[in-house]
Amino acid sequence: MRSKTIVLLESNETLLNELKSTFSKDEEIEVVYAGDDGETGIQELRRLKPDLAVIGMFLKGTDGCGVIQTLRKESPDTKIIATGVAGDALMERAVRSGADYYLVKPFSVQSALERVEELIKPVSGTERDMREIKGRAVTLEEKISDIFIAIGIPPHIKGYRYLRTGIKMAVEKPYIINNVTKELYPNIAKQYDTTSSKVERAIRHAIEVAWNRERIEAINAVFGTRVYLGTEKPTNSEFIALVADKLILESMTK
Repeated sequence: MRSKTIVLLESNETLLNELKSTFSKDEEIEVVYAGDDGETGIQELRRLKPDLAVIGMFLKGTDGCGVIQTLRKESPDTKIIATGVAGDALMERAVRSGADYYLVKPFSVQSALERVEELIKPVSGTERDMREIKGRAVTLEEKISDIFIAIGIPPHIKGYRYLRTGIKMAVEKPYIINNVTKELYPNIAKQYDTTSSKVERAIRHAIEVAWNRERIEAINAVFGTRVYLGTEKPTNSEFIALVADKLILESMTK
């Protein structure tokens, strides 16, 4: 099987070397370029067309968001992990530019490798079966995370956690989807010490992020049918119900 190719762009030399060293130890990954200059990085990304790029926000020359925007436009299939300091504005800018993940610095290189594996080593049905045979059943949270990764909901935004919790509730108590405002949102808000209105807005934002990436074919592939076309997107309750129904049906067929 062909190794997955990765380009690393990072201004911190120590971190760049640590990432390169750690990733190179994985036999299924090949680091084809590592550097700290955004403009040179764009040229190398065009030449190499890697499976994944890890891009720091603060690079020499063109900054990380500029690189991400160019890469997403010219190579839409390349997975992108952005890295940078904490801050909602910077995270939002990176995601809107096209990043699939945002790793907040400081982070361990092992956690970076795990994110890479999630993006370029999707778990197949056979691998799921093997995990269950070995006594490690695929958890509901893992199944939900797989769906979120496939359709492009980034894990660092608040809506990711709220959506995951809401979907779990809907799987365990399907009737709750008929009481989104009075029961589901308040229950999520209570768990995260926030308000129902903030939960509703965060979930809506998470869904909008995924749909704005125009991965309609990937979304339809996840659900096994053409449920959405063009820029059409579901309401919060429709999306939660759609994912919950898929997971419930899967559990019934096992």
